[in-house]
Amino acid sequence: MTEYIATFHTHLSAMRTQRSLVKLGISARLSPVPRSLSASCGTCVVYSAEDPHLEQMDQDVERVAERMPREGTFQELLYRE
Repeated sequence: MTEYIATFHTHLSAMRTQRSLVKLGISARLSPVPRSLSASCGTCVVYSAEDPHLEQMDQDVERVAERMPREGTFQELLYRE
């Protein structure tokens, strides 16, 4: 399993995405955003899955990143302004 972090422009979008992932049986939780990724709404969704499930992201997604093995590093998979 890979750990992903999705950041959003709004808290509501983070909640919608978390619910959407959980309905698919994916372990997903709301969490504070790591400062190295964003400062938008302050809430992100942290989830573990075989793939990033980009199609499940709410329309207000800012970015999706994969947590890399080295502490504090991320590989960006999606970015929208």
